[in-house]
Amino acid sequence: MEAAEAFADILGVGGDYRRLWGFYKSEKVSGEFLDHFQNNLDLLIQKTWVEKAEEIRKENLLDKVPPFIAHIENGKYPEALEEFGAILDELAYLFFGAQSQKNDFAEYVTRIDPLFGLFWWYGGQINGESGWVRSLDRDVLFALLLLGICYLTDF
Repeated sequence: MEAAEAFADILGVGGDYRRLWGFYKSEKVSGEFLDHFQNNLDLLIQKTWVEKAEEIRKENLLDKVPPFIAHIENGKYPEALEEFGAILDELAYLFFGAQSQKNDFAEYVTRIDPLFGLFWWYGGQINGESGWVRSLDRDVLFALLLLGICYLTDF
């Protein structure tokens, strides 16, 4: 998991990543940290301004967060990673509108802020539409989840 740790350092969340990886290795994923993550993600979603017609997207996204957290708490990491990819896709849409659906989205965001762009590139890579996540080792799945969770908790 050295690569994931290095990526966490680049994103600026290496300390949280290492601490939570230690919890995971001792089979004690921190419920308190997941609560912070959910609260911060809920605030990001609720505080994002969108057109009136897009309000339903915000509500639908808020409804996806508790099942995602439940997947993590129950150790269902393939399902959690697939859900997380969908959550990030919707969150990007709330932040950037239709631009988030374009092929050059990560490049676009990288021009705004390189680290933010790197995070959205990561989000595009974990989008679970292809089903590839089910072939990954449990530790790799959790490492991928943890990267995004740490970033959004500190966002």
